[in-house]
Amino acid sequence: MVSRSCINILDLASGDFLDFPPTPRSLPRVMTVPGVISDIDGGESYDGDSDAPSSIYRERKIIVANLLPLHAQKDTEKIGGWSFSLDEDSLLLQMKDGFSSETEVIYVGCLKVDIDPSEQEEVAQKLLEDFGCVPTFLPPDLQKKFYHKFCKQQLWPLFHYMLPISPDHGDRFNRSLWQAYVSANKIFADKVMEVINPEEDYVWVHDYHLMILPTFLRKRFNRVKLGFFLHSPFPSSEIYRTLPVRDEILKSMLNSDLIGFHTFDYARHFLSCCSRMLGLDYESKRGHIGLEYFGRTVYIKILPVGVHMGRLQSVLNLSSTHMRVKEIQEQFKGKKIIVGVDDMDIFKGISLKLLAMEQLLQQHTELQGQLVLVQIVKPARSTGKDVQEAKRETYLTAKRINETYGAPGYVPVVLIDHPIPLSETIAYYSVAECCIVNAVRDGMNLVPYKYVVCRQGSSPMMDEATNINLPSSRTSMLVVSEFIGCSPSLSGAIRVNPWDVDAVADALNVAITIPEAEKQLRHEKHYRYVSTHDVAYWARSFMQDLERACKDHFSKRCWGIGFGLGFRVVSLSPNFRKLSIDHIVSIYKRTNRRAIFLDYDGTIVPQTSMSRTPSPEVISVLNNLCGDPKNVVFIVSGRGKDSLGEWFTPCAKLGVAAEHGYFMRWGTSSDWETCNLVADFDWKRIAEPVMQLYTETTDGSYIEAKESALVWHHQDADPDFGSCQAKELLDHLENVLANEPVVVKRGQHIVEVKPQGVSKGLVAEKVLSTMVSRGQAPDFVLCIGDDRSDEDMFETISTTVTNPSLPVVPEIFACTVGQKPSKAKYYLDDTSDVVRMLKGLAATSNVKPTTYSPHVQVSFESAC
Repeated sequence: MVSRSCINILDLASGDFLDFPPTPRSLPRVMTVPGVISDIDGGESYDGDSDAPSSIYRERKIIVANLLPLHAQKDTEKIGGWSFSLDEDSLLLQMKDGFSSETEVIYVGCLKVDIDPSEQEEVAQKLLEDFGCVPTFLPPDLQKKFYHKFCKQQLWPLFHYMLPISPDHGDRFNRSLWQAYVSANKIFADKVMEVINPEEDYVWVHDYHLMILPTFLRKRFNRVKLGFFLHSPFPSSEIYRTLPVRDEILKSMLNSDLIGFHTFDYARHFLSCCSRMLGLDYESKRGHIGLEYFGRTVYIKILPVGVHMGRLQSVLNLSSTHMRVKEIQEQFKGKKIIVGVDDMDIFKGISLKLLAMEQLLQQHTELQGQLVLVQIVKPARSTGKDVQEAKRETYLTAKRINETYGAPGYVPVVLIDHPIPLSETIAYYSVAECCIVNAVRDGMNLVPYKYVVCRQGSSPMMDEATNINLPSSRTSMLVVSEFIGCSPSLSGAIRVNPWDVDAVADALNVAITIPEAEKQLRHEKHYRYVSTHDVAYWARSFMQDLERACKDHFSKRCWGIGFGLGFRVVSLSPNFRKLSIDHIVSIYKRTNRRAIFLDYDGTIVPQTSMSRTPSPEVISVLNNLCGDPKNVVFIVSGRGKDSLGEWFTPCAKLGVAAEHGYFMRWGTSSDWETCNLVADFDWKRIAEPVMQLYTETTDGSYIEAKESALVWHHQDADPDFGSCQAKELLDHLENVLANEPVVVKRGQHIVEVKPQGVSKGLVAEKVLSTMVSRGQAPDFVLCIGDDRSDEDMFETISTTVTNPSLPVVPEIFACTVGQKPSKAKYYLDDTSDVVRMLKGLAATSNVKPTTYSPHVQVSFESAC
């Protein structure tokens, strides 16, 4: 039964949640050529096959996020009754500094306020003209279910490692909320489609609110240039796999060209999920991590975001900031300040921070009256009983500390829980001896970066306000949780486990008592990194990698396959196409001497089949093909000769090549012949103990001993550990067998050692050369396979075209099973397609099977 999570996404997105008042009319369509309006929002779907660039084009980036970088206020005197201004503190706005001055940036996202439907059209036009912003108006009920329910109460907790173990501990998965999430993403995608020039524009999608948006865009524009950056943590596979729609989200993210993460840990978790749940492997090429996904390479970017230096320095230079600095110094005269700035969130660890402060004051009585923790609490971004509980615990803990250790004129914990201007926050950063970020799990927390910049100062007035005499005397101390995204980049910070209250208390004590010289060295190290890895550097680096990831978009042909969120684009060479049964049958009829090579597993028998023996249907088809005197038919497999010989006993005239061609027979009445490339197998005494060692240490692995080869299988082992062990085994075997006449190869969940020179290509070469030598040169060659070993056959038969001994150039059909990169020029979707095509050929032959009398009998050894 088809999973409900895999239903057609367009049907889902057009369900109840889209019965709200419709979004206003489309924005003006994109002008691609002077005087010509593109039809991208017309009825026809754009498949991206055209590679003709626009004659006039200005480089443009489309930034898509949940919220637009705008402030909005009700103003009856303005158009639409609203007044809008740019949010200078928005990351989306600040990242423009990483683009060239010639780049046009278009923002797509929601507003922070509700706009009446009657005003939406006018507001949308105004925002596009004045700010380059395209507002996405979500109906209030959909907005609540999409953002406040699914994003903040299901995705957000899960991505921060909180599982809904019970109804009292997090919200259980709700499919109606998932449908709201899909519907909202569809509306965002529609807005992008209204303004995109799909051949030229780059689209950059941000954060977990829009993780399935790439599928909508890729489905409409197969060659869209699309990047995605996740600003939250990505959980380990053990956590992520509990999400009922886990595969849909992963596959949607993989419809991007570049996926960005703040840390290697987050990227590693994502790659592990792709491996365990989708069976995808990744590799690093020249420093870039890439996933091969249906002919496309999806690249992984690891780079934490930075701060906007100019914005911080401009606020630092304000006279109001200098005045507030002096006021704070006067207020806390003679005391050392530790500052914390956090959202009221269950994952920020505010209560754990307060407990560490309490422990510090208890253990170091000399700090009582001397040390103050100023905790700035920003409003919670979500609601719910968890947030209320965190808030209640924070206030109770702060109250207890102040009652226990406070005194007239001394309050150990100062909670600032009301909105304050940025200048006041920066003033606290500037005077604090230490900054602590104690989150139990966080994506990318910029508070430490901001603190470092503020401690550096920016002007003589600020130096005077903070009593800094020499540039070399600037200091900053950081205590940061090891579970936040910026932690790896702050090598001079004191890293802590926020759950270990004693350790956090000790770290705070070290931070305020460490010698000044060391404080200065740590600050210099931090500031050097923060100032060179700012938000512009981050944006510029991401876009450069996105451009590199998209450079081959128009050199390949694209096919969109799959339904719903399982949709993906197969990207292959222009000459690669599906093998038409009618086409091959018509050519088959015209030819007089044919060679047919067929792989076994994954070609005529499904890889997932529990029974590995050929079906009666396959036996019948092969007998019909072999019964035609014009045909030479071979099964070419990596399996052992005993199994193959037994299975194909009913096919008297069928040729069989076993163990990738080391053994070969031309029919049941002929003996097995061996290729004499290798005289002995002494190397097995070296390889087998090594494989046995890895088998003992890798649960689920086993050794398959063939007559000519040894194979180590790890498909039943843990995917990550098995892959790791396979890489190590490959390296180990290559070292110990360096002087032996063998090759060590890694395949799909295997590591194989086999004699040099033995390959499926050798079988094809042998059969074709034998036919030529007997004056029966083929004018039709068909070769079908599904894995890497079959590529040798594809390459061999393609070289027969250039063979001068052939009287005519044969019709060649090299065909792989499944749409994927291959040396073959044709593909069939699956084994049922292969059998259907073979039945079509067999029906054309219309010859009843007869007793075997071999057309050709030769010695295999003589050809080797």
